[in-house]
Amino acid sequence: MISEEQFSTELDLIIKNAVREDVGDGDHSSLACIPSNAQGKAKLLVKDKGIIAGVEFAQKVFHYIDHSLEIEVLIKDGAPVEYGDIVFYVSGNSQSILKAERLVLNAMQRMSAIATKTNYFTNLLKGTKTKILDTRKTTPGIRALEKWAVKIGGGENHRFALYDMIMLKDNHIDFAGGITKAIEKTHKYLANNNRDLKIIVEARNMAEVREILESKGVYRILLDNFSLEDTKKAVKLIGKTCLTESSGGINEQTIAKYAECGVNYISSGALTHSVYNMDLSLKAV
Repeated sequence: MISEEQFSTELDLIIKNAVREDVGDGDHSSLACIPSNAQGKAKLLVKDKGIIAGVEFAQKVFHYIDHSLEIEVLIKDGAPVEYGDIVFYVSGNSQSILKAERLVLNAMQRMSAIATKTNYFTNLLKGTKTKILDTRKTTPGIRALEKWAVKIGGGENHRFALYDMIMLKDNHIDFAGGITKAIEKTHKYLANNNRDLKIIVEARNMAEVREILESKGVYRILLDNFSLEDTKKAVKLIGKTCLTESSGGINEQTIAKYAECGVNYISSGALTHSVYNMDLSLKAV
């Protein structure tokens, strides 16, 4: 996984690029009709129900735009909210508040939707030892925000990107000439390049599970599109040799059943690629 320093850098890049994209050479709407020294106050109003996420990020955005802006947080990240709740107040230069408004709303609406869905899936797994994971199926450019939202919702992060974990999927295996060759080449690559990265290997059937188990140094086996029956067989066969992960076609109706098979993790791209933004507004008070 990436370090806190790397994650912080990603957030800085997101804010910098988003402001560049949205503000350009100036917020001419505000510049045209609001005095530069005008002071104002606004509230973040919830018009939906779910888990709020992005409050801490909003603070980063406001302070990036204007360090003098003051934020009074009433509801923290990860808390349940409903229609009419006020999450925070922001006060200070009116132009600065308006300049940050859209970025704050876009991020918080998206993050809150992801946190809400993750929380729902997490609750479906209660009573089991299985944990929910996200994937790399994220919106280009804002992966850090979406993975942050998953954690706020009670889930865990899979690898952040291609560089922080080895994951040998079907195409890697086929291009490398098979599972055993792919794993052998991976160990050699890591040794030659002095890299210490965990290795996950995808299995498409029980035969591939058995072949993976013949190799050493595999951190986790991904059981891709396995039936419930084969998942149970695979978990029993793998035992404590390495961790297990289920993925592929698992939804809210089947997630608990897969967890009951004993897998350590269930990964779901739906946490980030199939959500509807929470309805939030920033209103002057």
